[in-house]
Amino acid sequence: MIATPDCLLIPMLASKAAPGLARTLTRSRLSKWGYVHILDDAFLIASELITNAVVATPGKEIRYQCSRDAHGVLIAVWDGSPTRPRVCPQIDMTLNTLDVSEDHWDDNGGRGLPIIAALATKCGHTPDPTGGKWVWATLKT
Repeated sequence: MIATPDCLLIPMLASKAAPGLARTLTRSRLSKWGYVHILDDAFLIASELITNAVVATPGKEIRYQCSRDAHGVLIAVWDGSPTRPRVCPQIDMTLNTLDVSEDHWDDNGGRGLPIIAALATKCGHTPDPTGGKWVWATLKT
């Protein structure tokens, strides 16, 4: 992953609070850089990447990176799982097919990676030589 002097790279606990923390840190960093015009897309990408890392490694350490270079902004998340991200099959959801029972209240998603792909200039995943993987997306500034 690219690292610049003003790069944000922070470890955090893979918990339900992590996406909100990532959005707060992203707002601060993008505002500092003068990139508030991409905040909404960056928030959504950061939230989706962090949420996937939380699901893959609950209660473990994850790492969040927000950095920039001449090509744009990179948002990346590391988790310790070797499992590659995969796109879930998309089904049309209706009020009749939505399962809002307590055991399955959050099982109706699976749209994160397609949303990231639609918003990002590029996205993908890269194995980390020390273990785990980075899942990343770039945004044009």
